[in-house]
Amino acid sequence: MISPGIVSVTFREQSALEILELSSQCGLKAIEWSENAHVHPGDEVGANNLYLRTIDCGMKIAAYGSYFRLLANQHPEQVFRESLRAAKALRAPLIRIWAGTLPSSTADSEYAARLAKEAKQIAEIAAAEGIKVALEWHRGTLTDTNQSSMHLLEEADHANLYCLWQPTPELSINERCEGLHELAARKKLLNLHAYYWEGDTRRPFAEGIHEWSHYLSQIDSHEDRYILMEFVMGNTVEQFRSDAAALTQLLNDLS
Repeated sequence: MISPGIVSVTFREQSALEILELSSQCGLKAIEWSENAHVHPGDEVGANNLYLRTIDCGMKIAAYGSYFRLLANQHPEQVFRESLRAAKALRAPLIRIWAGTLPSSTADSEYAARLAKEAKQIAEIAAAEGIKVALEWHRGTLTDTNQSSMHLLEEADHANLYCLWQPTPELSINERCEGLHELAARKKLLNLHAYYWEGDTRRPFAEGIHEWSHYLSQIDSHEDRYILMEFVMGNTVEQFRSDAAALTQLLNDLS
């Protein structure tokens, strides 16, 4: 079953309690708590308290949205373990990471091999804590095309390494559907981040319902995962309420 939720960095200026209240009012089921906004690396006490507050509001933890980037740290394992400590205290089932700092168009084979090696190491560390690792499907990284993403997963070759999908603007709708279908077929798809853009311009999610119907047709709606709202037009609560209602209706139509 696909359940609706929110990425907390959507409203980075709001407190965690304000986000919980808004999400609950909108009928959402889960939250990805973001590292650079609401749950800082290594803050086990704060993460545990936020877990309890989230559960008390009748919601679930969808993920821990870290900003750990592969090949961006002199001591990657040490840096990642700080994020992992917070994710564990938050009881997050998965931790989001980023596939480096270079787009696939400029990354050579040596860079890609080193990144895959580090991804495998990070996935292994998280596996020991029972937490899945999800690479963000994102421009400017090695998950910016379907081909480079699949190659990275194959090169890293670790059962605990997955992807978190979102519709990157550089890919056509057909390319997005192809990548999403392939991730699902390989059993490498975890959550989805939901928004609707025209180019790089944010638009109401309701305008993208037809497009998102195509995306969701690529995956098994009976498998448990979250679809998490992000990138609200104007960053307003009013627009978010409208977007959440449109997403909820879309999911109801699928069930």
